[in-house]
Amino acid sequence: MIKQPSKMAKEKDQNTKDNKNLLICFLWNFSAELKLILMALLVLCTLATLLPFIPSSFSISASELRFCISRIAAPDVVNSTSLAVVNDPGLENGVIKRPLTDKAVVNNGDIKLPVMNNGDTKRLFSGNTIVDNGDVKPKSVLNNGVTKRSFTGYGWAAYTFVLMSAYRGGVNGFAAIGLSSKPLHVYAHPSYRCEWVPLNQSENRVLTDGSRILTDWGYGRVYTTVVVNCTFPATVNSKNSGGTLLLHATTGDADRNVTDSIPVLTESPNSVDFHLYDTNRRREKYDYLYCGSSLYGNLSPQRVREWIAYHARFFGEKSHFVLHDAGGVQEEVLEFIGIPPNNTISSVMETLEEYSQFTIGQMPMSSQLCFSGDGPARTYRKWGFEKLAYRDVKKVPRRDRKYAVQPRNVFATGVHMSQNLQGKTYHGTGSLIRYFHYHGSISQRREPCRHLFNGTRIMFDNNPYVLDTTMRDVGFAVKTFEIRTIGDRLIRTRQ
Repeated sequence: MIKQPSKMAKEKDQNTKDNKNLLICFLWNFSAELKLILMALLVLCTLATLLPFIPSSFSISASELRFCISRIAAPDVVNSTSLAVVNDPGLENGVIKRPLTDKAVVNNGDIKLPVMNNGDTKRLFSGNTIVDNGDVKPKSVLNNGVTKRSFTGYGWAAYTFVLMSAYRGGVNGFAAIGLSSKPLHVYAHPSYRCEWVPLNQSENRVLTDGSRILTDWGYGRVYTTVVVNCTFPATVNSKNSGGTLLLHATTGDADRNVTDSIPVLTESPNSVDFHLYDTNRRREKYDYLYCGSSLYGNLSPQRVREWIAYHARFFGEKSHFVLHDAGGVQEEVLEFIGIPPNNTISSVMETLEEYSQFTIGQMPMSSQLCFSGDGPARTYRKWGFEKLAYRDVKKVPRRDRKYAVQPRNVFATGVHMSQNLQGKTYHGTGSLIRYFHYHGSISQRREPCRHLFNGTRIMFDNNPYVLDTTMRDVGFAVKTFEIRTIGDRLIRTRQ
């Protein structure tokens, strides 16, 4: 028997209606259970999202629970400091005390240290000075004369500021250098204020807005470099009686605006030589300052020795080198600055003195192709920059570059170029100054020569190379300089 279409449609509608009623009845009877399941799934998803950001040592203590309760109980308090540490986790003067931190105490401007269970005062080393019960002690200096520093982070889930260093730049100006969470600067509006707290409490404190400079904005992903410039309206610490510079870093979050007060620099009494900042009487301590990137990886002592000997001779006695040893050396670095014959670094600087900044073009040298014109036996005894004499001449749109600046005209500097300066920048320095780049050679603790050649033009791995003896030609002069400076104790060191 064949059913009529109208009857079939009615039966289909009836079945659909019955199914809907059954589903509604099921949901109504088990609504509480479904709500519980959905809430459990929501909690699990939230935990799975937050789990990568929770440190392995994470634990919840009673003091932390008290802190959370105090936050809920005091919704009107928005400004707080992660440095205030007292036994009572409650509120005082509108400042939330955070008992789970072991950093220094800032209480009404007085810097104190947390007390341990045995009654000893815990010392804080912030990379600049040690503050212990109000006494300022010098930086940690190792037996070999190296100043040891550490980075100190402030903040919670992501650090609002990781203090690296701070310095006085003038009679009324300071700079604090560090890292900060890049998402914080993308999605919020963090701000900084600078406060000078005199050691003598009878003197007035001074407060000013800090100017934020993001020097390498295009490079950082999780964290980015931040330089905070603190310029006060008048001379700071004019009586040379000592004090501490505090940096108040604010997240700028409209819902939870948290402030971290960070002691970035401490000056002990009579420690500031204000004559250094007198432009009429000032005489520069150094002609040249070289600031290198962090060095990490597998360090080659032979290549580092060559680099230091070459540049100590190149820049002269009134030069200073700042190198950050992070456990070795970065694989991409060994670079030698060079100038054409019949020129000196002083003459080049005089030619470019009207510019606040100039960039230095790269000369890419092979780190495995060596010139064998002296014979294999003598070649292996030569220094790296003497035998690695083949330069890559493959045409590319633009190679990396380095730069030099006049410090008085620069507010902050980045990795490959400064964008925060006053004055002009010059890029056409190819005929005046260059840097020779030996990619990866300093990270190898072995003989760098993998292939020996004797020609002036060669092809290797489909890349063209030419013989460039610029660095090779100054090898004897650099070795003579090293012997004259430190003696011959390294002359028989294996190359």
